[in-house]
Amino acid sequence: MQNKPDNFSMADALRLANSPSGKQLIALLQQTGGDDLEQARQAAAKGDYESAKSNLSQILKSPQIQALLKEMEHKNE
Repeated sequence: MQNKPDNFSMADALRLANSPSGKQLIALLQQTGGDDLEQARQAAAKGDYESAKSNLSQILKSPQIQALLKEMEHKNE
């Protein structure tokens, strides 16, 4: 997954989601931000990307999620 973010493919996303870190991230997102995550999904489905972004930013403030994202970033460098 050495691609730049603008070249991130569906295959890259699936590889990430199926990795141990990806599975842990998904579980944390569901535990810590289930309602916000669902609201973000619904807003994005309606094309309201600002609301979706706002909801996701609240979720991503979690120290556990921040630590896991940093760990994942270092693994992909």
